[in-house]
Amino acid sequence: MKQRVKEKHLVERVGWLRAAIMGANDGIVSIASLVVGVAAANPARGDVLLAGIAGLMAGAMSMAAGEYVSVSSQADTEKADLARERHEHEIDPEGELMELAGIYQSRGLDAKLAMDVARQMMAKDGIAAHARDELGLSPVNIAQPLQAAATSALMFALGAALPLLAILWAPVNAIIPAVGAAALLALAILGGFGAHIGGAPKVRAITRVVFWGVVAMVATALIGRLVGAVV
Repeated sequence: MKQRVKEKHLVERVGWLRAAIMGANDGIVSIASLVVGVAAANPARGDVLLAGIAGLMAGAMSMAAGEYVSVSSQADTEKADLARERHEHEIDPEGELMELAGIYQSRGLDAKLAMDVARQMMAKDGIAAHARDELGLSPVNIAQPLQAAATSALMFALGAALPLLAILWAPVNAIIPAVGAAALLALAILGGFGAHIGGAPKVRAITRVVFWGVVAMVATALIGRLVGAVV
């Protein structure tokens, strides 16, 4: 009998992909917008570069801390739910069996088959069965705070590095268009890559990230020009 090849599903990538795409996108948009705003007020290369580097460090640390706290809260909730399930299994195993059978019956199994399946699942690993079928928890989507924090910080820094390279490369009087062009190109590539990995339509993803990148940079450029004129 031919051995079946294990299927690879896109949902398995959701955890790290979300953190990676969000981190890189934030790095590009935040730092590009920051340096465009500073350049609009004061086009000196050193000042713009210093602002960008400071923004990169602050943003990467902020992303890491925010992701860690957020995903840790999710992990704490998951652990609390699992602890509650263990307690319920100890004090009312029959009730947990009936609950699991009811879940399978609601998904289309007849009452007898649902009970048979529930008995077998409870005999093998009742906690895992309830975690998966009642709580919706599985190794694929379980919260991983350190992974999310590290991925977000690293990708933010990588995304933020692109506008900084544009500052170094561009003539002083062309910093704003150079940073804008580099950022929009990077956002388009990122949007297309994320859509490809996630199996989503590429044009829609690219249009979405590029549009909001333009909005952010135009807004900060206008504010920078206004503040620079006043100060």
